Amino acid sequence: MPMHDKFGNLAGWDLEGFQSGGDTEAWRRLGSHVITVHDDESGDLRGTRFAVWAPNAQRVQVIGDFNWWQGDDLAPVEGTGVWALWKQDVSEGARYKYKIQHTDGTWQEKADPYARFAETPPGNASIVWESSRAWGEAEDDWLDRRARTDVYESRMSIYEIHLGSWRTGLTYLELAEQLPPYLTWLGYTHVEFMPVMSHPFVGSWGYQVTGYFAPDARLGTPDDFRRLVEALHAAGIGVILDWVPGHFPKDDWALGRFDGTALYEHADPRQGEQLDWGTYVFNYGRNEVKSFLVSNALYWVQQFHIDALRVDAVASMLYLDYSRPEGGWVPNKYGGRENLEAIDLLRYVNRHLYERAPGVVMIAEESTSFAGVTSPTTSGGLGFGFKWNMGWMNDSLRYLNLDPVYRQYHHNDLTFAMMYAYSERFILPISHDEVVHGKGSMINKVPQDDWRKFATLRAFYSFMWSFPGKQLLFMGQEFAQRPEWNESQGLEWWVDGLWGHNGVRQLIRRLNSLQAAHPALYQLDSDPAGFQWINADDAAHNTYSYVRLSREGELIACITNFSAEPYPRYPVNLPRAGRWRQVLNTDLTDFDGSGEFDNPDDIVATPHSTDEHSWAWASVCVPPLAAVWLQYVPGED
Repeated sequence: MPMHDKFGNLAGWDLEGFQSGGDTEAWRRLGSHVITVHDDESGDLRGTRFAVWAPNAQRVQVIGDFNWWQGDDLAPVEGTGVWALWKQDVSEGARYKYKIQHTDGTWQEKADPYARFAETPPGNASIVWESSRAWGEAEDDWLDRRARTDVYESRMSIYEIHLGSWRTGLTYLELAEQLPPYLTWLGYTHVEFMPVMSHPFVGSWGYQVTGYFAPDARLGTPDDFRRLVEALHAAGIGVILDWVPGHFPKDDWALGRFDGTALYEHADPRQGEQLDWGTYVFNYGRNEVKSFLVSNALYWVQQFHIDALRVDAVASMLYLDYSRPEGGWVPNKYGGRENLEAIDLLRYVNRHLYERAPGVVMIAEESTSFAGVTSPTTSGGLGFGFKWNMGWMNDSLRYLNLDPVYRQYHHNDLTFAMMYAYSERFILPISHDEVVHGKGSMINKVPQDDWRKFATLRAFYSFMWSFPGKQLLFMGQEFAQRPEWNESQGLEWWVDGLWGHNGVRQLIRRLNSLQAAHPALYQLDSDPAGFQWINADDAAHNTYSYVRLSREGELIACITNFSAEPYPRYPVNLPRAGRWRQVLNTDLTDFDGSGEFDNPDDIVATPHSTDEHSWAWASVCVPPLAAVWLQYVPGED
């Protein structure tokens, strides 16, 4: 029998796309695959094809529990740098590694870069895996609706979660039972998973990936993870997944120096090492690495029906001098600091996923002012759908940290974001990064006593939910957990029913409910027509007021008081005369507020003049450290 038949017809021409950087489904050719081949004498034979890219290896073997961890030699696929072997009677569940001989004659054992399942750490063997779970019929409906949805004019309220510590000890299947109803009750539209790819160190939270194609085995099998995604979709919740193409760890059994040479990474440490994290940086200009990364992005979207990828640490990819000392980086061919190869890769990945997966969304965690992150690739942009607004986040948290008496001197911290609000399409993130490593939890960022802490946090979340942009909140912040997040301990669920904590959670639920009911609060997030200041300059009262508008003309006036003083008759200049109905007051007892300051059901705005286009005055009761929202009631003078 010809050798390439035993490889399941894997020949040189099969790998031309991989070599050119154009193979966007490289996992179908590389890695391990259970394949039935036909032999004229023996008939159909079942086994596994192993294929690995190791162009500088002298010799490659596969070792596993099917050969007592003794080597079976792989054969080179001529002209490709790939080695392959079809091994009879090896099936799903078999554990294996590649044993690679370097040019100096030494041997090293490596996990399969394309393995679709892997051992639970500290084990690091790869596992042969083929899915046996079919998607339900409802998934087709979900994907069809996703393709027809205008995500920019739709709600996107995101709950960020670390699956291993949301409720400690839960598997994917247990999460599939518990997570969807909780998110539905809270009213979230999306959940964002911190990386679920295989990683050996729990303390890396998944951001130091060793198995890019393998869901974390600590929580279950790949099919179990599919079940979790399907359960969330059945509840109407989109799934966002963190993706880490910026760097990878140096574990000697993983990607680093894979065939004894710098294969996936740059050889020059000025380009190939990330000093902040002690990791390697991908060689984005190498075609086979391009195929690896674009295939990996498509793999999660196509094989697991992920609805969006949030790309981690984009700034570290964009700049050659990112966090490097003077003289410690290599300029691009034009002498600049931009990483042209990484920029090309990001555009390639974004363009390809938008073409292949209708309705998918690509999200950038990008912390600089790099131009055009969410602009189309056809006009020179990076092609992302959204960008995390890190400037808004930093300014907001700095403001919250101030005693109310000092906030008047930092009023612009909360208004400055409107200077650039429409330069990109933004998500407003309060992520895991803001509640770890000595930064304090959200409730403990706020000074003074508990009354002020909880009231301020309720006012801030209301400000956040009414501000242009989509919202993201990390788990535990929906009930104002006091300790910082610790991945080894999980959340303090026992406080969620206590005074203050329960009030914040009830408020998050109400904010999501109000947002769902009022398109003015989300429809024109990326359009200047959706926002008008009422008063951006009332620093003396620590108060901000503005109007949100929908495409159909709905008006919601939002007033937030970050002072500890109440304003029983606060003058507000509203864009329409007539009746305005209070739809939110964060000081109500529903949210564990004082309940002492409230408005009548309807507030009458009186016009300045007979000009129908003039604004109108109203007197509004604005409680201390609280937000009030008013909806215009058309046709009721």
